[in-house]
Amino acid sequence: MRECVAALIVEDQKILLGQRSDERPFYPGVWDVFGGHVEPQESYQQALLRELHEELGIIPTAWTQIEILPEPDPARHGAGQYIFFLVTAWNGTPTNCQLHEHTRIEWFSLDQAVRLDFSAPLIRASFYAAFDRRADALPQSQESQWDEVSTVTR
Repeated sequence: MRECVAALIVEDQKILLGQRSDERPFYPGVWDVFGGHVEPQESYQQALLRELHEELGIIPTAWTQIEILPEPDPARHGAGQYIFFLVTAWNGTPTNCQLHEHTRIEWFSLDQAVRLDFSAPLIRASFYAAFDRRADALPQSQESQWDEVSTVTR
């Protein structure tokens, strides 16, 4: 089964989202959170750190896992699950590092975000969970977590 991490990046009552490129095979053109496939031998946390560094150039320093959602269209995309994390602190400035994945990135209020077009309505529900649990995101040891990720991806 395909597993993907998904990051709800929240700061100052806003969430960072990316509009998926029209060329993406999975859910082209819709708004989405950041993340991606978990590689073999990689933990969910390692995948989260790697994906956010690759896509946005940031290194998360505070996060918590908030939920696991099933693939919304298994008939079309196969079985899968999305492991959602709330990310509330990071090093670096979020930048769209992979234009082939997202045509643009933008900060939205919760009210704005829930009105956007997403791959699945379940994603909107995760926004409410994220905003309710912001205070639960625990600081993580950046050095030890990043060392684990760089070891896996070398």
